[in-house]
Amino acid sequence: MTPTVPVEAGRAARRAELPAPPADFDIRHYLSGPAGVLAGMANVIMQLSWPQVGYGVKESKVDDGNITKHPVKRARTTFTFLGVSLLGDAEDQRLFRRAVNRQHAQVRSTAESPVAYNAMDPELQLWVAACLYYGTVDLYERMHGRMEEPTADALYAHCARFGTSLQVRPGMWPENRAAFAEYWEKGLERVSIDDTIRSHLMDLLENRYASRLTQLLTNRRNRFVTTGLLPPPFREAMQLPWTEQDQRRFDRFMRRVGALDRRLPQAVRLFPYNVLLRDMRWRVRTGRPLV
Repeated sequence: MTPTVPVEAGRAARRAELPAPPADFDIRHYLSGPAGVLAGMANVIMQLSWPQVGYGVKESKVDDGNITKHPVKRARTTFTFLGVSLLGDAEDQRLFRRAVNRQHAQVRSTAESPVAYNAMDPELQLWVAACLYYGTVDLYERMHGRMEEPTADALYAHCARFGTSLQVRPGMWPENRAAFAEYWEKGLERVSIDDTIRSHLMDLLENRYASRLTQLLTNRRNRFVTTGLLPPPFREAMQLPWTEQDQRRFDRFMRRVGALDRRLPQAVRLFPYNVLLRDMRWRVRTGRPLV
């Protein structure tokens, strides 16, 4: 199943200011923190599939954001960003964007880098935001079925925050879901994962920075869920095999996850986004670093 973003071939993807989602739209109904944790690695692969993003992360000298050295801190920062983007207010987003920018400003290519990159490049950040939106919709629909059109439109407008919580200007976000579909298809043309980035991503996928016990407990599930959530171009770029039988088993698994998700109290379903948003606000009040 793919997100409900119809492609209108040949139509230029105009970019304009997005209308706000309806006042009665509540993003909390469409989020699942526990499922989002399961889906995290698939989204990382999609984001890093552009060489400029992949090498920017791989070569980053910002050690306190390095997942292999500080996995808990990195996870906290990532899920705080998601919580702030989706549940926070404009001031939350402004403060967290400023903190993230200080980190991103240090990530630039060198003369030895295979590709030129700058983590402050809005076009690269737009791709990251696009992957996060795609993953949000795809995850929901795999668990709960297709959204109705008005709901899908409202969710799309809300998810522009993924970009504006970084350096993406509002006018850069494709104006509607059809325009996004065109942007996404063009973005897929830039997907290229070489041996270096593939090895780095496999290290993350297989938890090679963690204890042997952690690997034994999580690797099989991580690989299955991640491979299942990757659209074919990314799966092929990662050289991850997948069969029709795998797909049927994965579809059943996601339906069971959705059934469980529907039974969770909202506060549990929103964890860890809700808790980390409160933590971020506490850090602001007490003068602690946000990232």
